[in-house]
Amino acid sequence: MILKTIVDSSLELAAPSQPPTGGINTEGLADFLRTFFAPLFLVVVSIVALFFLFTREITRFVQFIILAIAIGVIFYVPNIIEVTAKAIAGALGIK
Repeated sequence: MILKTIVDSSLELAAPSQPPTGGINTEGLADFLRTFFAPLFLVVVSIVALFFLFTREITRFVQFIILAIAIGVIFYVPNIIEVTAKAIAGALGIK
C-alpha cells in the first residue's frame, strides 16, 4: 500500500508539466530570504560567540563579532549591495 503510494507520487512528479507563461515572479524573494535566514544567522553567531567566550579566546571572539557584524550589514541592510556596486563602479570610472 505504501509502496504503491510512493510509486504513484513519483510518477506524478516525473510527468512533464506546462512551463509557466509569465516567467518566474521573484518579487519579494530577497525579503523572504532575509526573514528565513535571519534567525538562523543569529543562532549560529550566538553559539559560535559563546564558544569563543567560554574557551577564553577573546581575540577570536572579537574577530568573529566584527566579521558577523560586517556580514549582517551586507545582507540585511536594504540596497547595500546595489549602493556598494554603484560606488565601486563609479570609483573605477564605469557608468
